[in-house]
Amino acid sequence: MVPKTIQLRDLDDDVYEALRRRASEAGLSVPELLRREATRLAARPTVGEWLARTSRRPSHIDRADVVAALDEQRGEWPDADR
Repeated sequence: MVPKTIQLRDLDDDVYEALRRRASEAGLSVPELLRREATRLAARPTVGEWLARTSRRPSHIDRADVVAALDEQRGEWPDADR
């Protein structure tokens, strides 16, 4: 595998400063921080991929059960007359 180079242009000063600060806090250079973040980003599925993958999962829970569970967790509604 041949390493690829990416050049970012026209970054605002405040954006670069934030990247520099984060890299410094992590003990990294800015290019190493960006390399790690790019690797992490590339490993995540896109929204479309995630939806396609999760839509194939069967669910035996219906909407009424979900609403009932949420209501149970939330507790009683405050009295509207107060």
